[in-house]
Amino acid sequence: MAMFRLALVLLFCMTLPIRAETVVAGLSQTRISINTSFQGSEILVFGAVKREAPIPAEKLDVIITVQGPAVPVTVRRKARRLGIWVNTESVEVDRAPSFYSVSTTAPLSQALSQTEDLRHQVSIDRAIRAVGVADGAENVPAFIQALIRIRMRAGLYQMQPNTISLIEDTLFRTGVALPANLTEGDYVTRIFLTRGGQVIDMHQTTIPVRKVGLERWIFNLAHRQPLIYGLLSVLIAVIAGWGASAVFRYFRA
Repeated sequence: MAMFRLALVLLFCMTLPIRAETVVAGLSQTRISINTSFQGSEILVFGAVKREAPIPAEKLDVIITVQGPAVPVTVRRKARRLGIWVNTESVEVDRAPSFYSVSTTAPLSQALSQTEDLRHQVSIDRAIRAVGVADGAENVPAFIQALIRIRMRAGLYQMQPNTISLIEDTLFRTGVALPANLTEGDYVTRIFLTRGGQVIDMHQTTIPVRKVGLERWIFNLAHRQPLIYGLLSVLIAVIAGWGASAVFRYFRA
């Protein structure tokens, strides 16, 4: 009986899928600090593919995404009415990534199937739809594409095909540029290995982005003590106005 149970266990283990390829990755920065002189940053994502079997013949692709905190956004369409541009339609997005970057070793349509994109929400469009768009709204795709275009121009959404360097199907690296107007929060980095458009492994890590120094003090004051923040703003404006007036009178004298 013991031998029979052992045979069953061995048979069960043989039927389990073997993860022949896994990601071992790292980041050049583990934390990003935003201060008054912050002009943007760049993170280097690098790593290797750990294998427990020979390299398959099918082409290996690597996809790296960096996603910032999701925030609510309203996408509006303007139209000319009686010679005036006014808002006519809008779509409410419960949460859209404040920053989103996709880097690949090949065009995304080749590196990832639509089914896997739907499952993992890798493309920019899927990332937005995954976090809350009213499906009942009319012409939603047009509004989503408008939001993507606007944020791409601002450097907040990035689609970077063929930017990951892959050596010997084992070592990979790429750089992701972060703009100066980052939203504070946790930025999730995901690394996908794919073959034939199918995800074979995924690694995820988080980079905290925080305000520091004067930026942190002003942010906390504005959100936790709005009355004091308002009074200080008025006081600074009065002092600045009085100082400018005094300098003007001095030069006129």
